[in-house]
Amino acid sequence: MSGDLYTRTQAQGQEALRAALLDLAAQLLAAEGAAALTMRRIATAAGCSTTVLYRHFGAKDGIAEALYQEGFARLRRSLEAVPPSADPPTHLADLGRAYRVNALTERNLYQVMFAGLIPGFTPTPEARAIAAASLEVLREAVRACVAAGVFRPDVDVDEVTDIIWAAAHGSITLELAGHFTAETAEHRYRTLTRAAVDAFVQVPGA
Repeated sequence: MSGDLYTRTQAQGQEALRAALLDLAAQLLAAEGAAALTMRRIATAAGCSTTVLYRHFGAKDGIAEALYQEGFARLRRSLEAVPPSADPPTHLADLGRAYRVNALTERNLYQVMFAGLIPGFTPTPEARAIAAASLEVLREAVRACVAAGVFRPDVDVDEVTDIIWAAAHGSITLELAGHFTAETAEHRYRTLTRAAVDAFVQVPGA
């Protein structure tokens, strides 16, 4: 943790500074636990005054909320950045790979989003809405697969999206916890998500 973070990032603008402060807070949280999530501890690590943090986040609860929202906002941006494909199953697979890359890149935020890393924290309805919206790209890809006849016409798009998401999340959770080796983790992820997808594929002549 570098105490000159504030000096290095403030010249880049308030959004860049806010993102850097959230990254730092997530690192402290992962390394030291929830006790590190105080204004004084974060300000010391960042090399700024607590006033800067209050201006951006309001209070400790504001930081927890911001970490949660930022994690899902980054997830949404990473999924939206996936280039479109004329082949719906290919696009769906590309989104799956992007989901895993985001989780591994943003693993500290991912733990805040899904692992209850902040005891007592309950996301607000606004934060829940941001979380739900982050998967809309995946949901649209599922709809495209239904429209293209890849998935059975009677499937529930929300159910398919949730099942694929659950398969992806389960594999990633085990990977982040160290249960899969670096050599096997990606294969396990592909196999599990492929099995989830195959459960809804339309079988010719069926």
